[in-house]
Amino acid sequence: MNKAELVDKVAEKASTGDKSMTKKDVDSVITATIDAIMEAVATGEKVTLVGFGSFERRERKEREGRNPKTGDTMVIPATKVPAFSAGKLFKEKVAK
Repeated sequence: MNKAELVDKVAEKASTGDKSMTKKDVDSVITATIDAIMEAVATGEKVTLVGFGSFERRERKEREGRNPKTGDTMVIPATKVPAFSAGKLFKEKVAK
């Protein structure tokens, strides 16, 4: 599922009875949500959505690797990477 398909699905689920959201509104909300999560994780905050999961920044230690072309050893520098841990409800839904 790509972002456009997600927008369609959310707009469909959010439109109940006499209340409805346009795809443009849904796209704005999804974009703002993703931006807010990325900004928070980039600053080192942990974002937890109960039932869905948690987004956080993790430290990756410096390690030794090999150049696949030459076979020479090289040092891969330490870095910070985004990480996602699925919540209990999400894991249960996927396992069914």
